[in-house]
Parts: sequence; structure tokens; C-alpha cells
Amino acid sequence: MSGAQPQPKAQPQPQPQAKPPSPTQPEQQPHRPPQAYPSPQEEQGPGQPGTVRKPRTGARTVPRTRKARLRVAKADPWSVMKVSFLLAVALGLCTVVAVAVLWMVMDAMGVFSTLGGTVSEATSADGSSGFDLETFLSLPRVLVFTSLIALINVVLATALATLGSFIYNLSAGFVGGVELTLAEDE
Repeated sequence: MSGAQPQPKAQPQPQPQAKPPSPTQPEQQPHRPPQAYPSPQEEQGPGQPGTVRKPRTGARTVPRTRKARLRVAKADPWSVMKVSFLLAVALGLCTVVAVAVLWMVMDAMGVFSTLGGTVSEATSADGSSGFDLETFLSLPRVLVFTSLIALINVVLATALATLGSFIYNLSAGFVGGVELTLAEDE
């Protein structure tokens, strides 16, 4: 299909002699609406408008990946503090849960009772029963100690990350910062 409009059949009429077109009157041609894609019959030679470009054989069919080189010139200390606080809290919660699970597994295996008996025998004197390891390593006491360590870790990690952002900003002012190369995913 060429996309051209069908023209009504005209009756043959006598043709007057052809006059050369005057410069004030342009030559009349049938109206053809613009088309998004030219039909194969209308293709013209290379370099002319309306030609369809065909890929070369052996040409790359995979699109190139765009890359950009960026530089981290400044780290905002407030945003670094917020992110490091949330990450430290998450790490603290994971630590408390991991210690609780590990304590329960070791208690179910009988590690504390066996180790407690050995320590009690080794530390007992003539009339005393020795050191009671099972009472000392009870779950509530272990979780309180772990929570205290996690809380100290939250405070220290937040403070150190914020201090690190200040130090990074100072050093980036001298050397320009860290350069990154980012690539676009296809």
C-alpha cells in the first residue's frame, strides 16, 4: 500500500496546449498528506530526504552503555548522622536478637550446665560450693549486657560517622573529593 488517496477517474477531455508556468503561479500538483513512514515505492536514493536507513551487516546491535564521571564534593553531616544512627540502631537490634538466639541454642545443648559444673568443681573449696556460672550467665543478665553494648555502639557509631563526614569535607576541599564512574542500566 502506498498510502496515496485514490483519485476519481476523470473523463478524457481535450487538452489545451501546455503553457509554461508563470513565475507568479506555482505548478499545481495533487495534494498528498504527510506520512510518518515512506512507502517502499517512494524511497529515493541515498542522501535524499525520505530514505530509510538500513543497518550494516556486522554492525553493533547492542546499545552502548552511557557512563558518567561524578565527584562527591561534600557529604552533608546532618544526613550522615541520621543514616548512621538508623544503621547503628538496626545493627544493635540484630546483635541483641542474635545473642538471644545463640544463648537459647547453647542452653538447649546443655553447654551452660556442663561448663557450670566444671567451673563449680574447679572453684569449690572445702566447705563452699564454688562459682555458679549458670546463674551468672542467665538470659536476662546476658540480654541486659548485650543491650548496653549495643547502646554504646549506637552512640559511638553515630558520632564517628558524623565526625568522619566533617573530616571528609575538609579533605575534599583540598583534593577535590572521591570520583565515581556511574553506568546506566539498560
